[in-house]
Amino acid sequence: MSTITHGFDWPDRFVVGTVGLPGDRTFYLQARDRDRTVSVSLEKQQSAALAEGVSELLAKLRQLEGNPVSVPDETPDLLVDDDPLDLPLDEEFRVGVLTLGWDPGTSQVVIEAAPAPEVEVEDLDDLRDIGSLSDIEPEQLLVVRIPVGAARAFVDRTFAVVRAGRPECPICHEPMDDPETHVCDLSDR
Repeated sequence: MSTITHGFDWPDRFVVGTVGLPGDRTFYLQARDRDRTVSVSLEKQQSAALAEGVSELLAKLRQLEGNPVSVPDETPDLLVDDDPLDLPLDEEFRVGVLTLGWDPGTSQVVIEAAPAPEVEVEDLDDLRDIGSLSDIEPEQLLVVRIPVGAARAFVDRTFAVVRAGRPECPICHEPMDDPETHVCDLSDR
């Protein structure tokens, strides 16, 4: 089977955004260049984990001795993107697997997203040996390569989008529909 790869090298836009009201939002990862837009859906937790991973990668790059890349502390003003997702919003697939990397040759953060692989129970042990998404040959693959300034903008926007939902319980860390009436499963432990 051949993988359909949606590749974006230096895209015009790469963002996480949502559709719907807090508590009933659908999260999307969206990349655009010129006249092409690709959107994939993912979970709120996946969005937050991806932003955290990119943030940690940028922090490591800042500390790397001899690193020729100037990693910004804050999003450069020209890269701030508070606009809604581009329409029409056509989901290519639902993300099951995300990978994050760094290409020192181009000084770009590399993000890959693919649907969850369909595997038989007896093949689960083989999944531990996967080095990259190309090893599992997904039906579709989103590959986005962005410079560090765009990566910082992606992190800041994604964290803002995630925080814009329902408040999180400080004890169980689950979203609360109403903080006044929330019953925490961990409060009686």
